[in-house]
Amino acid sequence: MLLRIENFKGIDQRKLMDVYAESNGENAGYFFPDADLREGIARVEEGFLRFLEEEFFAADGSTYWVLSEDGEWVSALRTSRISDGLYYIEALETAPEHRRKGHGAKLLKEVIRTLGEDGPFRICDCVSKRNTASVNTHLAAGFSIAAEEGHDLLRNETDPGGLSFEYIYDQEKFNGEQNGHG
Repeated sequence: MLLRIENFKGIDQRKLMDVYAESNGENAGYFFPDADLREGIARVEEGFLRFLEEEFFAADGSTYWVLSEDGEWVSALRTSRISDGLYYIEALETAPEHRRKGHGAKLLKEVIRTLGEDGPFRICDCVSKRNTASVNTHLAAGFSIAAEEGHDLLRNETDPGGLSFEYIYDQEKFNGEQNGHG
């Protein structure tokens, strides 16, 4: 089931942090190397949630998307509306115990389908070239590589270690892909 969350109150904080547990653990060691791991993770989670409440959801057109199965949150991502018909993805993550099952690609496809209900659009993302799982997930969801250098549309920054991905929504193309013709 796809969940579309458009305000901070709609977030189940514990379920969201469970999706990002691995990344939060890595960030705790990086940002708080002198802290006990549990304390570091708590500080990372607190900062993550504060960012969502004070910055992310404060921007018009910001949405958190979650793929849920049997009430468990298995994969999540954020979209920011840059302008009419242009969106940017961040923080695509699948909980480790749910990886290698196609959940990330399924989430991307469901977001595309839902955004497409409002008409044509373009959605972009920047992914590290070293993150082969995410690169493959984007390709499996129908994204194409737009540039061999990543470009973060929110911060207007480039990353030579990244790839720019895009998906240009075309209703006819999407219907063909859904029916196994694309």
